[in-house]
Amino acid sequence: MTTAKSETIAAQISKTLAARIIAGEIEAGAKLRQDHIAEEFGASHVPVREAFKRLESQGLVVSEPRRGVRVAGFSVDEVREVAEMRAALETLALRNAVPHLTRAILDQAEEANRAGDRALNVQAWEMANRAFHRILLAPCGMPRLLKAIDDLHTASARFLFSGWRAEWEAPTDRDHRAILDALRAGQTEIAATTLARHVQTIGQKKPK
Repeated sequence: MTTAKSETIAAQISKTLAARIIAGEIEAGAKLRQDHIAEEFGASHVPVREAFKRLESQGLVVSEPRRGVRVAGFSVDEVREVAEMRAALETLALRNAVPHLTRAILDQAEEANRAGDRALNVQAWEMANRAFHRILLAPCGMPRLLKAIDDLHTASARFLFSGWRAEWEAPTDRDHRAILDALRAGQTEIAATTLARHVQTIGQKKPK
């Protein structure tokens, strides 16, 4: 198996397992068996190990010597930590993205926000919410920063799914609207402050 092909398979495996963990299909503490996963995906152990590393970098699994890999749990303190990190990194990205934000980009973000308002379940809402943030932040042109933010979004999604799994009603995101209005008016600091407050609200939610 070539390195490029192995990396592609690893990405597919990690994406699938991440979706299962975020949705609660694989619960905290569950052990991920390398041989079972390799068999399911028709892969060798190499891309499976790489997938585990990616999941660990996202905070979704933990690897323990002689005990293997298991799905990570999360505490109130971890939820708050992720929220604080997201607030800091996303405002940094937004400030660097602002000079490159066009009307077309802002229109795309607005459409993503409308898609969130129309979402029929938490999965669809989370996809729209993540798209909104990505569209606004991507023009910052800082790939390492964006990768870190993307990993934090994955952790945030898990917290949100945990809280909303029992009941679902699409929220109307007034913060998103306020951020867009500020950006269209050229009010960068108001947009950044609103974004930071918006992201930090997840730190006030208690995992169930």
